[in-house]
Amino acid sequence: MTVPMLKMGLVLSTMAMLTNWMSQTLPKLVGLDQTVARPGTSEKFISVVYPGQDEGWQVFGSVSDVGGKCVCTLLAPPPNHCRKEPRHTRLRQITEHVQNVSQYLEVLDWRTSRDLQHIRDMEKKIIDVEMRVKTALNNPHTVTDKVLQDLEQSVLECVPLRAVLARFRSEVLKVEVLKREMGGVSSSLTQEQTHTYSSVQQLEQREIVLQSRLHACASSLGCGKLMGISNPVTIRSFGSRFGSWMMDSMISSSDERVWSMDGYFKGKRVFEYRSLRDFSTGHNFVVHHLPHPWAGTGHVVYNGSLYYNKHQTNVIVRYHLLSRSVLTQRTLSQAACNNTFPYSWGGSSDIDLMADESGLWAVYTTLTHGGNMVLGRLDPVTLELLQSWDTGFPKRSAGEAFIVCGSLYVTDSHLNGAKIHFIYHTDTQMYEYTHIPFHNQYSHISMMDYNPREKALYAWNNGHQVIYNITLLQEVKTYTDV
Repeated sequence: MTVPMLKMGLVLSTMAMLTNWMSQTLPKLVGLDQTVARPGTSEKFISVVYPGQDEGWQVFGSVSDVGGKCVCTLLAPPPNHCRKEPRHTRLRQITEHVQNVSQYLEVLDWRTSRDLQHIRDMEKKIIDVEMRVKTALNNPHTVTDKVLQDLEQSVLECVPLRAVLARFRSEVLKVEVLKREMGGVSSSLTQEQTHTYSSVQQLEQREIVLQSRLHACASSLGCGKLMGISNPVTIRSFGSRFGSWMMDSMISSSDERVWSMDGYFKGKRVFEYRSLRDFSTGHNFVVHHLPHPWAGTGHVVYNGSLYYNKHQTNVIVRYHLLSRSVLTQRTLSQAACNNTFPYSWGGSSDIDLMADESGLWAVYTTLTHGGNMVLGRLDPVTLELLQSWDTGFPKRSAGEAFIVCGSLYVTDSHLNGAKIHFIYHTDTQMYEYTHIPFHNQYSHISMMDYNPREKALYAWNNGHQVIYNITLLQEVKTYTDV
């Protein structure tokens, strides 16, 4: 009994593994996890959800904080998918048979225990009868009618033992039958186990292929349509009402430093912290003294350089943070400046520099465009304007703006109740109105930028530096052989 039952448990465990393979085991095998983000931590999440056989894979990406690892989660077709397998049906039948045999064996064990106790009791009486018969044979003169009656009664009490022994013989035959049945079950299980292991090996080969594709998918994720913005995580409360803070936006960068620039008017001091933790505590920093003051809060650090708008001009400055020197200056032709077309909160925010997965961008406007927001793509080395798009949205009506995957997202206010209201897509040169709310916790946002490396929104909110988790949606075609 023990060996077949162990084999049965092994095979059932294997089938359970197959049943839950895609929804539980596979993500761990490819080095991924389904762990839920802890509030305020640096974990990033990308969920891959299978909507149906003909619909392809839908990929959702999001991140709750900066500086963390990327975690991909794969939720495959329903976990009862394997129940349609013929081997699964056969194993279920074998399981039911084994359960029936086990129940009968439990009854048989109880009856055997009861009969054994009865035999033990009868054994004492038989020994007593045997001794009295020997005494009578050795001493015939002691045999009386009373003795004979007692002896007869004792013999009658032992008669049921014959029925017990007969039942024992019958049940021994049943045990033999059960042994043969369990031998057949064991043989069937061995065959099913062989087939199951073969199927597992095939699944492992397919898993290796899917693993490489998942890693390739995860490495390319980040681009997609913005679907939602989480509640903010406050990193620090520092500085005045207006300002900006950032990490390097280059995707391949491993630089963990944080920079902050307090104020929007004539500032020259840039604080550099070694890490996000140091920034949150205000420790371990150095100060850069810029050769030219900045205007607004639309600054960005990209590939080791700080890009900012020179005060009272439409000049963009590239300041190299390592060498502490200006590498490039270039005029953004016809761009309005000096609080001509700022965001709704003012603050000389005429030119807003930002970065996404594809490079460096500038949001500005000109008199020619009638105050509508213009999105320009810049060469990060020469600062040359490579291409520009007229979004058609009035810049003074925008609270803030940021770019994700070549699409410009514009908020309708910098105050309470603000939401993402307008999107312009550079790939199609089309725009759309939307309604993506977010929590303006401290009631006044003067800077909001997307960091493509961290997949997060950074904001300066009334003297508080906060991070927003975002959710992106992207559709990825499924492979026909997976």
